[in-house]
Amino acid sequence: QVQLVESGGGLVQAGGSLRLSCAASGTIFSVNPMGWYRQAPGKQRELVAVITSGITNYADSVKGRFTISRDNAKNTLYLQMNSLKPEDTAVYSCSYNNRLRVYWGQGTQVTVSS
Repeated sequence: QVQLVESGGGLVQAGGSLRLSCAASGTIFSVNPMGWYRQAPGKQRELVAVITSGITNYADSVKGRFTISRDNAKNTLYLQMNSLKPEDTAVYSCSYNNRLRVYWGQGTQVTVSS
């Protein structure tokens, strides 16, 4: 079984920064993908960024502003968010994909004020 716990969300002004963390426990393999997703009120969940064996991919809306990273020794996933915009406001969740199923954290709220 895998458990994911996010932290680091909060309220920030536009242009500010936040760093999200996702602590994973259970059977975790570094070769399996981990990612960050977000869901704003009234919208569908969307992919923000994913990392697989060091290879990263980002949604166009966050390229150049967000950085995903992973500390395999600590089983922790990070999302550094810079130059935040009001449209980045959402619940951010991390995921772990062991090729059989996808595990999700409970999410952390990020609110960006204008």
